[in-house]
Amino acid sequence: MKKGKTKKIVVFMILILLVLIGVIAWFEWPVTEQISIDGNGKIEGAVRFALVTDLHSCYYGKDQSQLTSMLETESVDAVLLSGDIFDDKIDDDNTKAFIEAIAPKYPCFYVTGNHEFWSKREKEMKAYLESQGVVVLQGDSSTIEIRGNSIDICGVDDPTYMPEEEWTAQLDGADAASDSNHYRILLSHRPEKVYVYEKYSFDLVVSGHAHGGQWRIPFTGLGVMAPDQGYFPKLIDGIYKMENGSEMIISRGLARESTPYPRFFNHPEIVMIEIDGTKDAEHEAQGQEKTVNQCH
Repeated sequence: MKKGKTKKIVVFMILILLVLIGVIAWFEWPVTEQISIDGNGKIEGAVRFALVTDLHSCYYGKDQSQLTSMLETESVDAVLLSGDIFDDKIDDDNTKAFIEAIAPKYPCFYVTGNHEFWSKREKEMKAYLESQGVVVLQGDSSTIEIRGNSIDICGVDDPTYMPEEEWTAQLDGADAASDSNHYRILLSHRPEKVYVYEKYSFDLVVSGHAHGGQWRIPFTGLGVMAPDQGYFPKLIDGIYKMENGSEMIISRGLARESTPYPRFFNHPEIVMIEIDGTKDAEHEAQGQEKTVNQCH
């Protein structure tokens, strides 16, 4: 092979490598996703929640400044921490920096994910969060008042090592502890358990766990693989209409260096959820809302 041709091939390969590195770096940058839904006649005005999942104690700038800036920009009323905020391999420093930055500013509500249980330190993690003023939910409910709106935040532990009967008993407890006249949000880490959530009447279920399918196929909305759903999972991000009429919102989460391979075409995200009783937010959601019974 001629020397000039070899040089062109080397230059081409270097360019391809640089483009690949650039794409990976770009899709590791966190973004916010905006979702607006109707308040089912239970909300007057608008309330805003930030859904934060699957942080896995990953690093987002000094004192987690990237994430805290995102929350400040969006003027959220409360933060929903729907599992895997800690990790079983990465130390807790980044998670603690994030919690200690947000807990004094916002009401925060937390449920466990599978990685907290894999760490075998879930009790220690819960105790730490409670010491910071975070509400830890494990089969119960907590009422928050936001501009005259009573909203029940319910939550269940991740069922990693839990028999199905014990886990559904937590759901029963959360259901019983909440008021059906209030707008009711259920925090539960796993979206693939939708067939269980549909047996209840929570207005909204928020989850993570799927990491958006990790590798996204451009222009299709499809992911390649998700925990407990396998290849080409159906429940990975955005808003879904459940068969009981309730809605489920799934975040792609914030996992970066905790995963064995990078994200492709799949930005880490915080989901900003606006529940608006003053306009037809449900109509706004049309076009981005998927139907769960098409995803089973």
